[in-house]
Amino acid sequence: MTTEAFVGANRARILEDLSALLRIPSISADPARAADCRHAAEWVQNHLRRIGCPTAELHGSETHPVVVGAGPAVPGAPTVLVYGHYDVQPPDPIEEWETPPFEPNGRDGYLYARGATDDKGQFFAVLTACEAELRSGRGAPVNFRFLIEGGEEVGGAVLLDLVRDRPSLLDADIVVIADGPYYARGWPAAEVAVRGLCYVELTVRTLRADLHSGLYGGVAPNAHEVLVGILHSLKDRRGRIRIPDVYSTVRRPPQRERDGWRSLPFDLHAFTTEEVGATALIGDERRSVHERLWALPTLDIHGIGGGFTGEGVKTVIPAEARAKISLRLVPDQRAAAVLTALERRVRAEAPEFATVTLRPLILSDPVMVDTSHPAFRVLDKAFRSVVGRGISFTRSGGSLPILELLGREGAAVVMAGIGLPDDRLHAPNERIALDQFFDGIRVFARFFSELGQLQRRQSP
Repeated sequence: MTTEAFVGANRARILEDLSALLRIPSISADPARAADCRHAAEWVQNHLRRIGCPTAELHGSETHPVVVGAGPAVPGAPTVLVYGHYDVQPPDPIEEWETPPFEPNGRDGYLYARGATDDKGQFFAVLTACEAELRSGRGAPVNFRFLIEGGEEVGGAVLLDLVRDRPSLLDADIVVIADGPYYARGWPAAEVAVRGLCYVELTVRTLRADLHSGLYGGVAPNAHEVLVGILHSLKDRRGRIRIPDVYSTVRRPPQRERDGWRSLPFDLHAFTTEEVGATALIGDERRSVHERLWALPTLDIHGIGGGFTGEGVKTVIPAEARAKISLRLVPDQRAAAVLTALERRVRAEAPEFATVTLRPLILSDPVMVDTSHPAFRVLDKAFRSVVGRGISFTRSGGSLPILELLGREGAAVVMAGIGLPDDRLHAPNERIALDQFFDGIRVFARFFSELGQLQRRQSP
């Protein structure tokens, strides 16, 4: 059976299966959803068995396990490791969703749900491509392996610990990661780099307990004021990070790569107003938007807590204030070194009367991918045959903690997602375009088939 025939005969069932997975609220950041994360893992495990995988097991955690699977053995064929994650971001703010986040809703050519594009819809398209090949009647073209984790959104510690204990789980010739977007509709992309991440929680304490601002205002040190002062010191008005040495190892991308970025379709006004949803962009205007997005480190404040933020009035001097901060890192930076520099800067800015604590939550290094492997030519051919355009090489502003280990043993790491930039991942009304989803099945089925043929052509 051809892939087209498979998709045509099974389209409704494929969407029903994807919707069943999307209904599971597998929010890894919420301890109350641990049972749902386990449920999602079991669902993926059972699905791998249904599509023809003789092995599908859960490892590493009782609540957020890694699904480890394998297809039928194909002696002499390359081994392809498919990576994905079944955990999702919290859906907040709920009131901004047009339909409930865990009740998949199809409208206007899209399927709306939390996880639709990050990453359930994307890795499920790859699993369906594997199913199409396994049911083709020709036999599996490659040795399929699967690692589907449940903690990517919170740093991936379970998977990292598992593969450090069992490095053989990463044995592969090619790693496939569908967890990202096309550059633009009609413009498939393969990402050649991901940023690292230094994510911390900063806590400032200035008093033993909260105080009445009428009785003690003017003499009692305010934790929020100290915290805001520290945060303000970390960046200048242009958005340049003011942490000593943070740029010392940053290298500008080669001219050839920057020229490639300039050839991509880019509408500054549309990007600013529609995709970002702002009236202006920030950052070093001496560098292009692509360079600011992909090749320069960033620092962002994600949330501030402490004191009184409820309805009404409470005249309180807060004793403690907290902020969550992250730095996205680019090739040649190291998360541990950046953490040290950040801590040094924070302590230098803190007054003597404040107790400052910096707690690292995620530390992962940036990764560059070698694109010289023949798999990239095969991928380019697959996209050309299905969507009419080959891949453009881009970088990702995001981070993927497992990536450094995935490619460490020499496997080609292919990061090519099927989402679109406006799929609203991590935001309300997340979605995936159905034409992108089904084209993704066709692309990856052809990719796997061509990889098997490539191996046979190269064999003596």
